[in-house]
Amino acid sequence: MALRVGIVGAGSIGCYIGGALQMGGVDVCFLGRQRMAAELAEHGLRISDYRGLKHDIPAQQVKFYTELTDLPKQDIVIVTVKSGDTAAIAEQLAPVIQAGTTVISLQNGVANATILHQAMPDTTVLAGMIAFNVLHMGNGCFHAGTDGAVIVQAAAAMSALGEALKISGTPFETQMDMRSVLWSKLLLNLNNPINALSGLPLKAELSHRAYRRCLGLLQREALAAIAAAEIPLQRLTAVPTSYLPYVLALPDFVFTRLAQPMLAIDPMARSSMWEDLERGRKTEVEWLNGEVISLAMAQGLTAPANSRLKALVHEAEQGGRRDYSGAELLALISAP
Repeated sequence: MALRVGIVGAGSIGCYIGGALQMGGVDVCFLGRQRMAAELAEHGLRISDYRGLKHDIPAQQVKFYTELTDLPKQDIVIVTVKSGDTAAIAEQLAPVIQAGTTVISLQNGVANATILHQAMPDTTVLAGMIAFNVLHMGNGCFHAGTDGAVIVQAAAAMSALGEALKISGTPFETQMDMRSVLWSKLLLNLNNPINALSGLPLKAELSHRAYRRCLGLLQREALAAIAAAEIPLQRLTAVPTSYLPYVLALPDFVFTRLAQPMLAIDPMARSSMWEDLERGRKTEVEWLNGEVISLAMAQGLTAPANSRLKALVHEAEQGGRRDYSGAELLALISAP
């Protein structure tokens, strides 16, 4: 019998992962909004990546639901809703989740698995993360434009998931210390708001030193708080985590030579926060920069650059600017 996986929160990440799993022979059910249900019913589901993957799932083979209570019994439920919706979806899942089902959080931020587990204390809840960007291209198309793996907390049930993802070429690994992995990923995700406010694709943005200096400034504040909290970090890129702010500050011609793997990005790739602002949705800035600010405060530190950038994103959510040059953004977040 095929592994049964439910994707709860079928947006960009959920549709891509669900498509990759279905490509690998998994029986996948999607749960999402009526808008997405209509799009996939008309166009089917296509996943692609910057390495050349292209896989189409006909509309009649996409099982999509808009009501959680209609979702059939699943072996694994993967939660991919925005972090701000985690508590609400946890309340809805708690009364309907069936015995033996494993729940995985594949979301940005560091606290989502904890929130899910608090609502479902008798259910196995695993933390996870995705280290690559997925852009919704419209007409049922979802494109992974950067490199990276799906990483999930180690558990016996994860071997079948990893085998299924191999078919699409999606890297998969398990880790025991997911708190370390999530904070390491958050350091990289601090580029999301910078990209969203630059108005540029990721590769173009990261090719400009001023934007990279913004990211380095945010990461320095985060690294100080993480060190004070004694949270170990993991290396998720070719550059050691603690060296990232220094490498990012290198002149463009040096950075391009030394950090080529960091620029192995599809020219069309954008951050999820850019997509949120583009579609008029609330962003996850509180679960990225906001987490840095909270951790810093808990350690008796401050994170002024993260605070200023968070405020700029909230302004953009209300229709504010989304076309800052690198120099403008750096001046605004580093002002005394």
